[in-house]
Amino acid sequence: MWSSSRSCVDHARSALLGLMAALALVLPPTSGHASNTPLPEGALSGEATLRFLGLQVYRARLWTPPTFDPSRLGEQALALELEYLRAFKGAAIAERSIVEMRRAGRFTDEQATTWQAAMQNLFPDVRPGDRITGLLHPGKGAEFFYNDRPAGRIDDAEFARLFFSIWLGPNTSEPALRRQLLARWLDTPR
Repeated sequence: MWSSSRSCVDHARSALLGLMAALALVLPPTSGHASNTPLPEGALSGEATLRFLGLQVYRARLWTPPTFDPSRLGEQALALELEYLRAFKGAAIAERSIVEMRRAGRFTDEQATTWQAAMQNLFPDVRPGDRITGLLHPGKGAEFFYNDRPAGRIDDAEFARLFFSIWLGPNTSEPALRRQLLARWLDTPR
């Protein structure tokens, strides 16, 4: 009986860690880090902290241009920074990103395999305080930075739209986080 209980606990712990890794990609909290805007001619649009079961996972910051429109995600430049508050493996971040991207839209298994491999090559293992910043380049793809140093890019516009939809799309798994990041735009009459 003990080994059966222990197996359930180990399985639950593994599932929780996997979910936290996926969520960690979603948004990091601010820890007094005063980074310059990673988006030329952009301004800080919003900040939010992702929490899971009461634990802070990461802090997210979003920079957008003055004419940003959330309904045109993928058509406008933006920068999203995640400041991690927990340690995660880069491979787990990439794997969870694919799961979350499926909420935003359809894509083939071949695309999923290609994108996951590309993210695994780009995303390092992170520790508390590390930052991954993604820049969306409309019509081109996404560029990533790790602690302000270039990490690489994925030149695929559909990947970029779906990736940033993890946090900013209407089907995000974290709608409260989305509202905080986009508050400036969602509360403004168009």
